[in-house]
Amino acid sequence: MKGKSPKGVIALLTGGGDVPGLNPAIRAITIRALNEGYQVIGFRRGWAGVVELIRDKEADNTDNYQILTEEIVNRAGRSGGTFLHTSRTNPAYIASGDVPNHLQQSYKAELNDLTPEVLANLAFLDVDYLIPIGGDDTLSYGVRLAKEGFKVIAIPKTMDNDVPGTDYCIGFSTCVTRTIMITNNLRTSAGSHERFMVLEVFGRYAGFTAMLPTLAGSADRCVIPEHKFSIESLTELLIDDRKRNPSNYAVVLVSEGAAFDSAETMYTDSRKDAYGHAKLGGIGDVVSSKLRELSPKFNDGRSVDVINQKLGYLVRGGDPDAIDSIVPMAYGNLAVDLILQGISGRLVVLRNGRYDNMPIEVVTSAKKLVDVEKHYNTERLRPQFNSFANQPLFIIAGE
Repeated sequence: MKGKSPKGVIALLTGGGDVPGLNPAIRAITIRALNEGYQVIGFRRGWAGVVELIRDKEADNTDNYQILTEEIVNRAGRSGGTFLHTSRTNPAYIASGDVPNHLQQSYKAELNDLTPEVLANLAFLDVDYLIPIGGDDTLSYGVRLAKEGFKVIAIPKTMDNDVPGTDYCIGFSTCVTRTIMITNNLRTSAGSHERFMVLEVFGRYAGFTAMLPTLAGSADRCVIPEHKFSIESLTELLIDDRKRNPSNYAVVLVSEGAAFDSAETMYTDSRKDAYGHAKLGGIGDVVSSKLRELSPKFNDGRSVDVINQKLGYLVRGGDPDAIDSIVPMAYGNLAVDLILQGISGRLVVLRNGRYDNMPIEVVTSAKKLVDVEKHYNTERLRPQFNSFANQPLFIIAGE
């Protein structure tokens, strides 16, 4: 690359869903790496920018990457989202219609593995180290590149907090903070109208974003993907919660991946992303409808109305909270620390309140889920705990 620094080039990218804390991580990596003598580039739109790069010095690749400076990252470093943009592109599974125009003659299958192009594109830019910031999907392709011999340092990000190997993923604290805040704000309406309040929250496979606010007292009950629940039991519990509440209302948080014991997980449509995931959604609507329908059975024949809200992007947008400003700064510096030691193939992590790193393969080794037996009361449909002694900061988020 023109103007390559003596120590080399570090590239980074953000993939998957946006969360608050991505820009602080980009800022931390860039400033530290520049101070250490590296050049830093940021790929745009996650893995898409790497895949779509044109290996021609005369080509306009401004849509695919940019050279990062202290001025650029300082301007965005305190804001939410990712100024590099993001996508759910998986270079190992590119559908025929998504193959870049300049590669269509070479890749004509229904699904195409463009990893050879990714490696060639990284070499074209003289990239020495790559730092992907993402959830288990984005980072799973980082594992693939590491197995191909490329030097990768991964940073965990997802508000679901379900990347294996770490107690904490960027975005989780802000998500929990916003969920608590919004739930508490909506209490006035729930109490004024004496209703149930059903809030659908993120959580495809793991229920951490429903469990933590409930543990903090923002909800009476929560239902999570790890345990299929009885809607009749939930209705009976909420009727009892409502009767015991002086303002005559009750609150339940519903993970988007939760399901009735007599039904499958709900999807908004059948289309799947590059990692094989159909879009979740709608369980909050169904729970609300069923609560209205079943409430007379447990409430002396009288129906209870419902306030139904899908939190979604309300907890994903905006600026990061304190933890999602501090942890990304630390993760970014941890990644550069490893590079300075000549170490790669690692995931930077928080474990038991200490910053550390793990082999990157941990990302694809298992699913990180709520330990139902240990932390979830399946009869009471709420978190349970025996002692807080020696537990990690977020109690149920450790492994």
